[in-house]
Amino acid sequence: LIKIKRCNIKNIYIYIFFFCFATDHIKTLPTDCPADGRTWVPFGKSCYHFVHGEEDIPKSYTIERAKEICSGFSLLTVRSAEENSFIADYSSKVWKGSINIWLGMYYDSDVDAFKWNDNSPLTFNKWEEVGEEDPEQPLIDTCVILHVASEMWENVSCSENPENGVVCETLQNGSPVLSALVIVSVILILGISAFVWFIQQRSNSGSTLLPSFEYHPPFGAPSADQTCLVEAEEIEETS
Repeated sequence: LIKIKRCNIKNIYIYIFFFCFATDHIKTLPTDCPADGRTWVPFGKSCYHFVHGEEDIPKSYTIERAKEICSGFSLLTVRSAEENSFIADYSSKVWKGSINIWLGMYYDSDVDAFKWNDNSPLTFNKWEEVGEEDPEQPLIDTCVILHVASEMWENVSCSENPENGVVCETLQNGSPVLSALVIVSVILILGISAFVWFIQQRSNSGSTLLPSFEYHPPFGAPSADQTCLVEAEEIEETS
């Protein structure tokens, strides 16, 4: 028979807790948004500041004024469908009202295409059915807005459509030292938990973790004294 000792359920729960704690902190390594007195909202790898007036009422600005407000950062750039939906959903919550939002892009006549203000190409777009190129709109004077209600983009005149909502954007600045400390702490927690588990299992099973075996004679074989008695009886019968 192989002797099997049952594990301590309480200890198993403790190890599961440490594992969940460690994996959760790996997924949420610390990142930082600007601490400039304004409210910045993290999403993905970026931080966003939704510019508003008093009592969270949305306020509209011209494109030039919007660039000044976001000086040192950038006007909103949208590079995925998830980001596009986040901006539309969050703006309707943080602003008491719904207005269109300036996108930080321009029309580059040299390559006949829209680009973001940092000169990077569009990897995602959500133009309205009228399309990216509206024949009635001179492209040289074209700006782009995001319709919060429909989550669609529209190219508009920078001068004739003077005011829209403003969202500033910047990349999150993670602390490499703090991130490294979190990773090292997680590794230490997992290592110590594994070591404690090993020691407890070894103490529970004696001096070894290998299973112990006991020999049991098959079919209840007779002992040595019983064997001698049987042999003596057989000798008497034959004599």
